[in-house]
Amino acid sequence: MNNTFFAMFAVLFSASLKHNGVKGFSTLATASRATPSSSDAGQTALRMATGGRVSSAVKDQDLLNKTSKGKNKKQVKMDTNPPRGTRDFYPEDMRMRNWLFDHFRQVANLHGFVEYDSPVLESEALYTRKAGEEVTDQLYNFVDKGGRPVALRPEMTPSLARMVMAKKGGLPLPLKWFSIPQCWRYERTTRGRRREHFQWNMDIWGVPQETAEVELLRAMVTFFQRVGLTSEDVGIKVNSRLVISEVLTELGIPENLFASTCVLIDKLDKVPIDAIQGELNELGLERSVVEKLLEVLTNNSLESLKNALGEESQAVKQLERFFELAEAYEIADWLILDASVVRGLAYYTGVVFEAFDRTGELRAIAGGGRYDKLLETFGGDPTAAVGFGFGDAVIVELLKDRGLLPSFDASGIDCVIFAMTDDLYGSALKVASKLREAGLSVDIILENKKAKWVFKHADRIGAKYCVVVGAEEYAKGEVSIKDLSEGKQESVKIEALAEWAKGI
Repeated sequence: MNNTFFAMFAVLFSASLKHNGVKGFSTLATASRATPSSSDAGQTALRMATGGRVSSAVKDQDLLNKTSKGKNKKQVKMDTNPPRGTRDFYPEDMRMRNWLFDHFRQVANLHGFVEYDSPVLESEALYTRKAGEEVTDQLYNFVDKGGRPVALRPEMTPSLARMVMAKKGGLPLPLKWFSIPQCWRYERTTRGRRREHFQWNMDIWGVPQETAEVELLRAMVTFFQRVGLTSEDVGIKVNSRLVISEVLTELGIPENLFASTCVLIDKLDKVPIDAIQGELNELGLERSVVEKLLEVLTNNSLESLKNALGEESQAVKQLERFFELAEAYEIADWLILDASVVRGLAYYTGVVFEAFDRTGELRAIAGGGRYDKLLETFGGDPTAAVGFGFGDAVIVELLKDRGLLPSFDASGIDCVIFAMTDDLYGSALKVASKLREAGLSVDIILENKKAKWVFKHADRIGAKYCVVVGAEEYAKGEVSIKDLSEGKQESVKIEALAEWAKGI
């Protein structure tokens, strides 16, 4: 960029001022016509016209070179992977997800449950309970632009409790609700464990009896049966938090430590007792307390529990009633009494359960239990409640392992329609509309393609039929329809397409 450039720019700028009626343009013109003796000549002219101000862009004579250098910089290639622990859902993945969710919804409807939902973004305070739960440390949380601490929901039960509480007793009980929310937890990813997952939740509120737990487990077993699993594939471990409560009471541990102790005991499924010694010390618990608990929790029959806890144990009576009902509901062969199951959430108060892969290859499939005091922790009245969460990731892995997962390659499209020539495209649109009105899924070819490409496309997407709109057939009021699975081809009258559609 040289002095001549600035002089030329000044002349053009002067002309612009004159055109717009700005006085003083002749001064600029005179100055700009003079042969500059230094690199400041053009800038001097501009200062005269603009009251002494010159932009930094004009001052910087190397600006053009500076800005053009960026064009040669290599673009950083975008990482096409989703964030760690999350998933993309391509069409075939969505077909699988919809298939699974359809089963969830159908089973829930069969058992008289109704669907609800809530925001994926909730107040952080909904999850920050002081009981040492893993979920508190796994939150995706932040402060929003209004200064409010919020979090992506890691589970659905607190949201349900908030919704029930918001109605201030206005909801008729018992309440039987289900949902399929997306949940978020920042945890280590393994097979069947992701940082986001969908979870089938079913809950019953307002029923204090064990009939509610058994109703939920009947629904869970119905789902397993519908997808081809048996009690040889899946078991459901059952226990009661009352077992631990009674032992702790006998050992003189105050009730306010019961929930935190249960959370610690649940961790022993993953780590040795030495790993939680520090947390035991924080609670003021002796190691001997946990050792006594573990001794009781090795009992896996009602008889042995009765011997350990006594004939009048409320925990034993609760479990006896539960298993009687399970026998009547014909799900007893799926159930196993396992006193070591306590579940890791502090709000459980009664029967707890966990569905598992009997081969031991996968983590828990589903889990839940009674949580009668959850509403009380939010300032509400204690309300009988029980529910379960059933993740989408583990069950898919299990079905794959058992060879029970269907193929989702086919798109579900019934017909592909194409016009042999451009002038028949309008006619093809009318045929497509007739078939859609008859309830068929129709993919119309939007471009001018050869028949060979169309048939390959129909085969690739798994369409059942190809409908050809040709000049000769259309002149007779017909279209040609090919059955792609059997290879048969027939001509069908256009006015009879609705009838044809009913018969396929």
